[in-house]
Amino acid sequence: MQETASALKSLEITVVAHDIGPVGGMEQQLSQLLTGLLAGGASVTVVSRTCTLEPHLRLRWVRVPGPARPFMFAYPWFLVVGSLLVRRHRRGLVHTTGAIVLNRADVCTVHFCHRGRRSVRLDRRSRRGALYSLNASSAVILARAGERLSYRQGRVRRLVAVSRGLAAELKRTYPALAERVVTIPNGVDAARFRPDPVRRHEVRAEIGVTESELLALFVGSEWERKGLAVALHAVGKVDGCSLAVVGAGDVLRYAALADDAGAQGRVHFLGVQPAPERFHAAADVFVLPSAYETFSLVAHEAAAAGVPLLATRVHGVDELLVDGENGWFVERDAQALAARLAHLRDNPEQRRSLGEAARASSERYGWGRMVDAYDRLYRELSEAA
Repeated sequence: MQETASALKSLEITVVAHDIGPVGGMEQQLSQLLTGLLAGGASVTVVSRTCTLEPHLRLRWVRVPGPARPFMFAYPWFLVVGSLLVRRHRRGLVHTTGAIVLNRADVCTVHFCHRGRRSVRLDRRSRRGALYSLNASSAVILARAGERLSYRQGRVRRLVAVSRGLAAELKRTYPALAERVVTIPNGVDAARFRPDPVRRHEVRAEIGVTESELLALFVGSEWERKGLAVALHAVGKVDGCSLAVVGAGDVLRYAALADDAGAQGRVHFLGVQPAPERFHAAADVFVLPSAYETFSLVAHEAAAAGVPLLATRVHGVDELLVDGENGWFVERDAQALAARLAHLRDNPEQRRSLGEAARASSERYGWGRMVDAYDRLYRELSEAA
């Protein structure tokens, strides 16, 4: 990191995001990036609603007051107020996370391409009901409008995609910016997410899963898009298989769905966890029958923990998963997923070898590599300014 430290010493970066913290893929990515920038000697101004980073002499936080929910009110509020605060407090290069302000940006990291997903129905509701549906529909309209405003020549110098698949999607959707799209994958903390036999026994005893059972793990919110219903129906078809669900969602609805699917008493809704790595260590297999992802940090964390992957062929995961080597690609179909779960239940030695390969495949995704890649991009843009 000595080269990075000297390179970042004179840099000033203004980072704009809704939230920066330990929960959520975007929030974690920013936390790791800013920690690396500060360690390397950069001066950072953060414009955001929340920021849980430790205080630092070269870190200045400008809080954006206002609501975090519902999106239909929170997004336009941040767009206006955040833009005014960036205009007033910006220093050096401006780095935004998505289309969230109206200011010109040097770098914009894209974690989700809203306009590129017209052919896929993405239900982002956390609950059923008219108001939740209205908020979800408004979110899609506002997010796409924000992209049209921000992703234009003269408004952004570089679009950073977090996977090659997302980069290709951005180039198709915004052809005028195709030459400005670069790919910088997120990272994973291999020291935090790792195989841990002691923790495995503790957590399984805590949630009531025996060593003889196959424990599948599902992590994330937006349960409709990520395919929790598919996972529940698959588990219902496989005797001796339980499912741990880490994340926020409509527990009452999905608990009823689990009962109807024949998985009664075998699904554990654990909510948002401050230490999800505990549950990765306890799992035998990670399931992600998702309709759309751009990187899937949780899949990379599962791989780092030595857990075989059963996932659909979505962006990011398609660069990590090697079919038959560290898991399998599956269709978004309960029967297909159930067949793989049953196979893994009956083949513990193969589970072990798949898990070891998954751990090895995650090693090329380090947070330090991500910080170094942004360092090179910042230097390039600074020299060209």
